[in-house]
Amino acid sequence: MAQFGSGDATGVWIYFAGGLFFNTGGYASLLQAINAPRRDSEAGALAARGWRWWSYEPGRIDWLSTFLLFAGTLVFGINLLSSLLEGLSTQQTNRLIWAPDLVGCILFLISGHLALVEVCHGRPGVRPTDLGWWIVAVNQLGTVLFLGSALADFTRPATGSVLNTDITNWGTLVGALCFLVGGVLQSFEHP
Repeated sequence: MAQFGSGDATGVWIYFAGGLFFNTGGYASLLQAINAPRRDSEAGALAARGWRWWSYEPGRIDWLSTFLLFAGTLVFGINLLSSLLEGLSTQQTNRLIWAPDLVGCILFLISGHLALVEVCHGRPGVRPTDLGWWIVAVNQLGTVLFLGSALADFTRPATGSVLNTDITNWGTLVGALCFLVGGVLQSFEHP
């Protein structure tokens, strides 16, 4: 919508609703890691535990990856809400909109790297026959595109103009489409 000049109030609500879905998806990923079956220490079989809404397990790579992903979506929420503010100076724009965007992208990059390490069982690599690897790889491509769009969205203090609006908008769109493809691929994954 931003690429083609639509800046009315409908767009704000679409962005806000999309942000809520984004946060919900990040939390759902964290819930999946929290409630995943674990190996029973005695028998070695997978065993389900009671349902939990939260846990703190930074020693588990799947938990850490999904926690950073969820944290990134929350930081993007700050970016989204701040972008609705009007009359910001260039410095305020870079601090309230651009910086959270960049931090969210970095959190996503780290999360994606950890997910890649997990699906490759300890060392990142290419596994073209592994659906889990494709899910992570497509999501990581989306993250790299998000980072490119964030870097291009920096507002020059001297001129007050964005470095490259086209890269910002197209990088965000194609990155989001990568996340969509990753989500669709997940529906074909069987535990």
